[in-house]
Amino acid sequence: MRRNRAAPAQRFPPPKPPKKTAKVVFDRPTDAPEEPRSFRLGVIPGATPGKWIDAWKQRMPNVPLELVPIDVADQRSALDDVDAALVRLPLTDDAIHVIALYDETPVVIASRESHLLAADELTIADLAGEIVITLSDDPLGPVEIPGALAPRFAAMPVADAVATAAAGTGILLVPLSLARLHRRKDADHRPLADGPLSTVALAWRREHTTADVDTFVGIVRGRTSNSSR
Repeated sequence: MRRNRAAPAQRFPPPKPPKKTAKVVFDRPTDAPEEPRSFRLGVIPGATPGKWIDAWKQRMPNVPLELVPIDVADQRSALDDVDAALVRLPLTDDAIHVIALYDETPVVIASRESHLLAADELTIADLAGEIVITLSDDPLGPVEIPGALAPRFAAMPVADAVATAAAGTGILLVPLSLARLHRRKDADHRPLADGPLSTVALAWRREHTTADVDTFVGIVRGRTSNSSR
């Protein structure tokens, strides 16, 4: 009987089976693009949000930031039409989130010819006998000045009041940023040592706290894009 010869040994390892490839799905739905939107930031006169706007543009390049000027007298109602706003305190409303940001020194604006400018700093007592101009959008609120004279003209906007003070017809009290904003060659200002500070804050409606609002809050608080909340 003839025996079968043994099969020769393989000199090379057997070929590996082909890898399985993922099944191609041609009808996979694409991710829906984000809805175009903007971030509306209300800003009271004198506020300087420049550094925060620059940070927003870097962090949120696809969401334009729109500045909306608002008056202090209308800042609460203005919050209904913006995502957030830089406001002046006090702003008391349980429906509003408020984060205090910084305090501003009060100053007295007077004509370049006024004797008040001879001092480097003033007190409320120094203002006795002066006509204190009433502002239609008063950023400091009522300030008790014993011996001050009431003006014989109606309240006016800050820009008009500065022009009136420059003409020598009275003085006005404002936060330092407004004195710088309305700077004139024929008027100057001095700090009021015992005057009320003006606090600038970020405010927004509690029921409208969005991811964009959280991002802006993080920016004003100095958080980076990698910071944890």
